[in-house]
Amino acid sequence: MVKPTKRQIIKCCIALAIWLVFILWIHSLLGLIAVPFIIDAYITKFIPWSWWRKSKNKHVVSIMSWVDAIIFALVAVYFVNLYFFQNYVIPTSSLEKSLLVGDYLFVSKMSYGPRTPQTPLHMPLTSHTIPVLNCKSFIEHPQWGYKRSAGFGNVKLNDIVVFNFPVGDSLATKVPAEGLYLMAYPIGKEISQPVDMTNMTAEQKRTVYNFYYEFGKKYIEDNSTMYGEIISRPVDMRENYVKRCVGLPGQTLQIKNRIIYLNGKENKEPDNVQYEYLVHVKAPIPDELAQELGISREDLSYFYSKESVYDMPLTKKAKAGLLARKDIVVSIDDPVETTNSDWLYPLNKETGWTRDNYGPIWIPKKGATVDLSLENLPYYERPIQIYEGNTLSVKDGKIYINGKETSSYTFKMDYYWMMGDNRHNSQDSRYWGFVPEDHIIGKPIFIWLSLDKDRGWFSGKLRFKRMFTLVDNIK
Repeated sequence: MVKPTKRQIIKCCIALAIWLVFILWIHSLLGLIAVPFIIDAYITKFIPWSWWRKSKNKHVVSIMSWVDAIIFALVAVYFVNLYFFQNYVIPTSSLEKSLLVGDYLFVSKMSYGPRTPQTPLHMPLTSHTIPVLNCKSFIEHPQWGYKRSAGFGNVKLNDIVVFNFPVGDSLATKVPAEGLYLMAYPIGKEISQPVDMTNMTAEQKRTVYNFYYEFGKKYIEDNSTMYGEIISRPVDMRENYVKRCVGLPGQTLQIKNRIIYLNGKENKEPDNVQYEYLVHVKAPIPDELAQELGISREDLSYFYSKESVYDMPLTKKAKAGLLARKDIVVSIDDPVETTNSDWLYPLNKETGWTRDNYGPIWIPKKGATVDLSLENLPYYERPIQIYEGNTLSVKDGKIYINGKETSSYTFKMDYYWMMGDNRHNSQDSRYWGFVPEDHIIGKPIFIWLSLDKDRGWFSGKLRFKRMFTLVDNIK
């Protein structure tokens, strides 16, 4: 071994210091495995890391230099993507007109602190599926427990947040955006014989809903050509969603006539909140007017020509702009609000709630204890069972958690209530419930690119005014 120079020792010490600080920050002593390799790279040099540099073959040197650069870049991008930030593109209109379809976001994982990978054996820079090959990109075992490194802060009220889809734990591969929880209850109820639960006890109702779920699940399994295979995914391999946090741990949320109330106080609506309206017209809305008012082609897609009416989401500004055009618009009405709560959370309880009049519901908080009864159990059994990993059963009117009779439960994690700003066109917590803290990925910081899917490259596809807009300024 050649005696190391003073410069090599200094470089090695700096590299070791940075690495040790990093592994302390991410709470992973497994990172100590890399220490001997760092020392070897700078000092002992037992491993010929750059053997190709000494080759007399120019082609080997040229090819390996590219391979070396590509591997370094991939490793660097992987670590940056895992612990610091990632790119996210808005795929649906659930946050319009605050965030638009085609907005590319710089998402900071430092804002709330990055999670230690819960599924360590996965293909870098892929989600849950390897493109082209269309096979899963991860191996289920081992699974590491939930840990989050220190960040710049916690999720705040009205933050726009990127998170893993909570009900993506079990899903049918051909309809992954739904989740088995959202599908099995309605399907089971629809294809089974109707049951009148008016005079039933809470335990009897629970039995009926359990039947709906199992019956619906069996139907999905038996119709795999339509729904695909039923699979499970770990938390960090579930679909990424982006919504606005409108309810924090420990708060009681209620929606009354579309307005969100927290602990009885009205929460400020987003500036560009949208609701569904019936727009009665004399003639179809021209493209130039739609573009001026920020109305997308998707918004215009539900046009009933016989009645000359659009069923479409509008902001206050767009609604006022349309009403000002008396030559086109006759009137704008609210749609009739249905009282069917079959599609709202919790799906195993008849609440009578609607998307505009929902709750009250208490949002679980870490360390807080809730008194359990058969009446409120449907609100909290998914957090208790699915998110916090307990067994839960009901027998003779009594609740058992992990085999022990109980009348209360103390939560191990914080939970959040997420909703889209496009309130009548958003699959959010009203449909699938709470978002656990271990599902939180990060906070969008700014829009670095925005592409309008309704426009061509030479007719306004690039939305320059939105590029490098800070997401925090979108209130």
